[in-house]
Amino acid sequence: MELSYILNELGEERGDYFNAVSPPIIQTSNFTFNSVSDFRVALGEEFDAMLYSRGQNPTINILRKKLAALDGAEDALVFSSGIAAVTVPILALLQQGDHAVVVENPYSWTIKLFNNLLPKFGITATYVDGSDLQQIKNAIQSNTKLIYLESPNTFSYELQDLKAVADIAKPKGIITMIDNSYCGPLYQQPIALGIDLVAQSATKYLGGHSDVVAGVVTGSHELIKKIFNNEFLNIGPALSPHSAWLLIRGLRTLPLRMQRSFETAKIVTAWLQQHSAVDKILWPFLPGFKQAELAKKQMQGCGSMFSFTLKNSSVQKIETFCDGLKHILMAVSWGGHESLIIPAIAGVAKNDYDPNNGRHQLIRMYAGLEDADYLIKDLEQALALVD
Repeated sequence: MELSYILNELGEERGDYFNAVSPPIIQTSNFTFNSVSDFRVALGEEFDAMLYSRGQNPTINILRKKLAALDGAEDALVFSSGIAAVTVPILALLQQGDHAVVVENPYSWTIKLFNNLLPKFGITATYVDGSDLQQIKNAIQSNTKLIYLESPNTFSYELQDLKAVADIAKPKGIITMIDNSYCGPLYQQPIALGIDLVAQSATKYLGGHSDVVAGVVTGSHELIKKIFNNEFLNIGPALSPHSAWLLIRGLRTLPLRMQRSFETAKIVTAWLQQHSAVDKILWPFLPGFKQAELAKKQMQGCGSMFSFTLKNSSVQKIETFCDGLKHILMAVSWGGHESLIIPAIAGVAKNDYDPNNGRHQLIRMYAGLEDADYLIKDLEQALALVD
C-alpha cells in the first residue's frame, strides 16, 4: 500500500460526507438504532459496531485504518495518551503470576508501570541490557509472557536487535512489544521484523503540532480485539473525535516534517561535534555511534532527537547553558514544530547529582522545523557562556 494513499485517502469515504476533502469530526457520544435486533447485535459485539464513542467512532476509525497501514499491521487502537497505549495492552495481556523481560531505562512512566502498578496484580519484571541478546535469553523464566522493548531509548539511544528478539520470543509463545515513538512508522517497521505489538506516543511526530495528546498501539486483529473487548472498554482511555481529527491532519505532512527534522539534526549534530565546549553526542545515525550498524540495518531513518554532554560537566554548567538559550524551548516531549531541550538534571535533585553518572550529564535536544542556522546561532551563544 503506497504511503501517499494511506495518508491522503485510506479510510476516507468522501461520498459519505458531501465529498468534503477533510473528513468531518463526528462529535457524538452516542449512536442510535432502528430496531431492537440491531441494538442487540451492537451490544453483543462492540468491536464491530457504532454504539458509544468510548469504543468506536467514525472519525477515530479513519485514523485507526491509517495508523495500522503505516505500521504494516492488521489493526490499531488509539488512546488518550502514549502511556495509555502501553499500559492498557499490557494489563490486557498479562495475568497474575506472569513475568516480563523489560529493557533498561525505558520511558519514565513505563518504569513506574512495571515497578509500581503491575506488582499490585502479581506481575513481576526483570530489567536487562537490551543490546545484549544473551541477557534477554537469560532473563526468560517459565512464566515469562512479555518482552518489552524501546528501540532506540529516547535519552541515551540504546537499540535492540528487533528481529533477533522476535526470533527468541516466538518459539516460546512470548509476546513482544515495543515503544516505537522515537522512529515512528516511517523510520522503523517493527512488525515486519517480527514484533507483535507496536506502541507510540502519537503526541509526538504523528500529531506534529504540539496540540494533541494521544497514543496508538498496532498489531494483529486478534490481539487488538482482545485488548479492546476487555481492558480498553473497561478502563475507558478513549481518544476524542476532535483529537483524532487533529492526528489525521498531522499525518498529511508527516513525511515532510520528519525529513526536514532529520536533515536539520544532521547539520546541528555535525556542528556540535566541532564545538570546543561539547564532549560527546549520542545519535544513532552519527558516525561513531556504538550501534550505528544495527541502526542502519533496522531503521530507515532517524528521529531528530539527540543527546550531548558538556566538557567538565557540572550542575551549574548545564543550568547556565540551558537557561541561556533564547529560542530553543525547554520542555518535555518532542515531535512538534518547535525545537526543544531538556537536561537530565531537571529530573534529579541537585544533591543527588552524580558527576560519575553519565546519564545525569545528558542534555537532550529535539530539532524541530526551524532553519538549522537559526538553531546553531542559539546554541553558539549559549555554549559561549560555559566554554
